Amino acid sequence: MVETILIVGGAGFIGSCLAIGLKKLHPELQIICLDNLRRRGSELNLPRLKSCGIQFVYGDIRCAADLDPVALNADCIIDCAAEPSILAGFSSPQYVLQTNLLGTVNVLELARQTGASLLFLSTSRVYPIASVKSIKLLELPSRFAIAPNQTIPGISELGISEDFPLKGHRSLYGATKLASELLIEEYRSAYNVPAIINRCGLITGAWQMGKVDQGVCGLWVAAHYFQKSLNYIGFGGSGKQVRDLLHVEDLLRLVNYQLENFAEFDGEVFNVGGGLSNSLSLVETTDLCQKITGKSIPINPVLEERAGDIPIFITDSSRVMERTGWQPVIGPEAALQDVYDWIVANEVVLSSIL
Repeated sequence: MVETILIVGGAGFIGSCLAIGLKKLHPELQIICLDNLRRRGSELNLPRLKSCGIQFVYGDIRCAADLDPVALNADCIIDCAAEPSILAGFSSPQYVLQTNLLGTVNVLELARQTGASLLFLSTSRVYPIASVKSIKLLELPSRFAIAPNQTIPGISELGISEDFPLKGHRSLYGATKLASELLIEEYRSAYNVPAIINRCGLITGAWQMGKVDQGVCGLWVAAHYFQKSLNYIGFGGSGKQVRDLLHVEDLLRLVNYQLENFAEFDGEVFNVGGGLSNSLSLVETTDLCQKITGKSIPINPVLEERAGDIPIFITDSSRVMERTGWQPVIGPEAALQDVYDWIVANEVVLSSIL
């Protein structure tokens, strides 16, 4: 196991949860978290990091000067920093490009200068929108489902695998993450930067500040708890669109295993998600939220989808499961219950954020 880890985006939902989880698993680890605190609510994670003995450094990966190779000299860098919103790419392309692409260049330069390995959290959004929308579907009472006998490679009833075609547009967010993957491959070849890439799907759990365009599970539970209305957007306003979800604690277990066995997985690209058995439609998510919170809220149908919306994405994580023996153990209801319990325990602080 490495001795020092730098987590960029370390005050965000995933970054802070990984930092705290790794510190609990390995108390001897020195962990540094760098973040620009741009996302509202990320400042709430600073006391959590401090209480665990994790160093916080304010900095922005868009600024190369903030990534000082002396102050941030680590054995491994975990890159959780990103502008993860699909919609943000349409309204603010410059910020998305600078954060997700220029930021990766700066992180890679830091890794090259310090000799650090890189564990990069990419996204399922690298897969092209048109290709995903062309998947043959069945319409069931509460959800869309992947039909048998698909003609596109890399798709089965288990979901989308790493063999799914990458040709086509995918949103600026997805494009910047795919471009980052290519840069990582080049740095690995040219400068011997060890690297692992995890293409993550929908991650959830406590401390996720859910918004309408990112963090849907947190958004859905919070809306029910605080009695706010929601929308079923697109696809006829049916709420049948489906995503698989992965609890951040399950992601932590995988990341920890990869860190402990980095050389074995150096150069690998993995799809990482909850899979078919951990998938929910919005309608099903609503039903669970009503069950957990005991509350119902108005949900309005919006017939037209937004740019970048897809009817289904289920991650086929077979490859990483076969290679590592890892598999998710926290199901959808337990994941939503975790979010609910966190909101209840922090209601006063979260009421103005969620």
